[in-house]
Amino acid sequence: MSKFAGFGRTLAVTLIVSASLAGAAKAQDVTDDQIKAARAAIDAIGATSGFDNILPSLAARVKATFVQASPNFEAEINTVVDEQAIALAPRRADLEKEAATIYAKTFTQDELKAIADFYSSPVGKKLLSDGPIATREVMKAAEIWAAGVSRDLQTESGKKLDATIGAAAPADGAAQQPQQ
Repeated sequence: MSKFAGFGRTLAVTLIVSASLAGAAKAQDVTDDQIKAARAAIDAIGATSGFDNILPSLAARVKATFVQASPNFEAEINTVVDEQAIALAPRRADLEKEAATIYAKTFTQDELKAIADFYSSPVGKKLLSDGPIATREVMKAAEIWAAGVSRDLQTESGKKLDATIGAAAPADGAAQQPQQ
């Protein structure tokens, strides 16, 4: 029985290694031109600009944790954590490369060029800057509309039900208490 257990572990390890190598091979399917087109699209839409605050936020969190544990050494903690954060900053390029690879796998090179062209245009830039404002206003309008429809649905349904079932329905919509 132990021979089969060893074989099972060997098979599992082989499958895991094969899957990871297949993933690495798939990552190589992306050409330099696709990555270049993806970078242009990402830059045009600012897809990764929101990640600029990750490292500073993490550094602030680490500082707070260390200062809480050793409040008398705040200056030293700030200096060390800042130095380490600066040392880690070049790793931001890894995230950019990963984002470009994901975009290159998701969109064709022509699609990426079209995305970059549109969002680099005045209309595309306006959509990026004013689109969130328009979306927020549309969401507000939808909430107001839904509240009005809900009110009207309740009111009109209540009138029809009163006419249909009359006094048998509770006036406030709550379930009647059973008599004992």
